[in-house]
Amino acid sequence: MAHAIWSGAINFGLVTIPVKLFTAVKTDDLSFNMLHAKDEGRIRYERICSVDGKPVPWDEIVKGYEYEKGQYVILTDEDFAKVNPEATQSVDILEFVEIDKINPMFFDKPYYLEPTKQGRHAYALLREALEDTNRVAIARVVIRTKEYIAAVKPIDGALVLELMHWANEIVEPGSIDIPGRERLPEKEMKMARMLIDTMSADEFEPEKFTNQYHDQLLTMIDARAAGKELPKAKKPPARAKVVNLMDVLAQSLEESKKRRASADGKATTKRRKKTAA
Repeated sequence: MAHAIWSGAINFGLVTIPVKLFTAVKTDDLSFNMLHAKDEGRIRYERICSVDGKPVPWDEIVKGYEYEKGQYVILTDEDFAKVNPEATQSVDILEFVEIDKINPMFFDKPYYLEPTKQGRHAYALLREALEDTNRVAIARVVIRTKEYIAAVKPIDGALVLELMHWANEIVEPGSIDIPGRERLPEKEMKMARMLIDTMSADEFEPEKFTNQYHDQLLTMIDARAAGKELPKAKKPPARAKVVNLMDVLAQSLEESKKRRASADGKATTKRRKKTAA
């Protein structure tokens, strides 16, 4: 059973909705230890002072902010406590915005909001109102002494609190070298649209996509643990160098049609087997 990581309330106007916060996503990364190849001993890291070259115990380590090269302001736990945001245990809604008006790059990490028994009716009311108006609520929230800007969204019947980036954390695309808007050849545009059409799906089905690297790595680890060796992986075919964009688009379109036909055939066979069963 999932455990709430935070309890508080959603506040908008004079309405208060008691809620609990639950993790909405989880990472599936594999964890590795650094070992000594000779005897598989775990590697330990020491904290070495750059001035005297000696190890430093934890009780002699402080936090410092480098405001000039080699010049630091030392901050203590008491200093941090003075500027810590007040943990109000509330999601304070500041305004409502149409979801289409928000750059998706601002969204960062989602959490589920679950109402308490007393807050179920108001929770449902806020959810329905957001869905009807195609809006999200922009709010401030403090979690574990850290302040965030966040959006409250209705997703699949639940209210989701999605932590957002602050405006100064977003890197503008103007900082990289990208081509400007230009009139492109109509034949290339037509071919590109056709390729997109053949590769398009009616709905996004995330379960179709798996982390192949993760799965292959786990398979290799299981085999190695059992004393087996896997055959060498086949190298993917080398991609042809782009010489003529139209030729590459045409070839891509043909391959896409073949993949779509193959996928449709497999889906039909699967449906027939299911119906027969």
